[in-house]
Parts: sequence; structure tokens; C-alpha cells
Amino acid sequence: MTILRLSPATSFVGTTDVARSRAFYRDVLGFTLIKDDPAGLLFSLYGAMLRVSRVEAFAPQTFTVLGWTVDDLVTEILPLAQRGVTFERYPDLEQDERGVARFPNGDRVVWFKDPDGNVLSVTQLG
Repeated sequence: MTILRLSPATSFVGTTDVARSRAFYRDVLGFTLIKDDPAGLLFSLYGAMLRVSRVEAFAPQTFTVLGWTVDDLVTEILPLAQRGVTFERYPDLEQDERGVARFPNGDRVVWFKDPDGNVLSVTQLG
């Protein structure tokens, strides 16, 4: 049996501008910076870790690379909007005035991007 299932996960995203990413993940999203080294940044996600890797060139994915599941979506996204986060609009999805999409199973999701274009999401399960 492996102990990986008992160990906290670390997620990874890339950045070409460490200072900009530091400000976004620390000041806008409110995560605690654990380490700033030549490889990049390491943040505590309160139960998991996020490594923002320093890269020379970067092309973001078109899908969500990092997301959070919350109990109350609106309560979580209002402070983000107040700190300048812009929520993405997708032409194939019906979204409310805040950018929240509601799915047939009751899930509600909003998407936004970090400074490098990584797609992030916040979900409230239905």
C-alpha cells in the first residue's frame, strides 16, 4: 500500500513573471508564501501546496488547471472581484451577471485567470 493517499498534494502552474505571480497568489488570492527560490514560489493552500514554477516561455492550457470547491460561491467570489479578479465569459455557456455558470446537476462554477493565463475555477457543488 502506498502512503501517497495520506500525503498532501502539490499542484503546479508555470509563470514567466515571478513577481507578478507572487503578488497575485499572495495578495489577491490570500495564500501564504512558504518559499521563494530560483525554481519559483511555493504557497500553502491550507491542506495542499502550490508550486508556481519559473519558466522561460509559457503557453497556458485552455482548460482549468487549478480549482477550489466551496460551500458558498458568491461569498467567495465577491472579495476576489473587489481585489480586481475578472471572471471569464464563455460564449457557449449561460452565465449570470457575475460570470457564474449553473449546470443541470446544480453545480455552479466561475472561472478566472492568473497573470500568466492559467485558468482557475471556484465551484459550489449542487
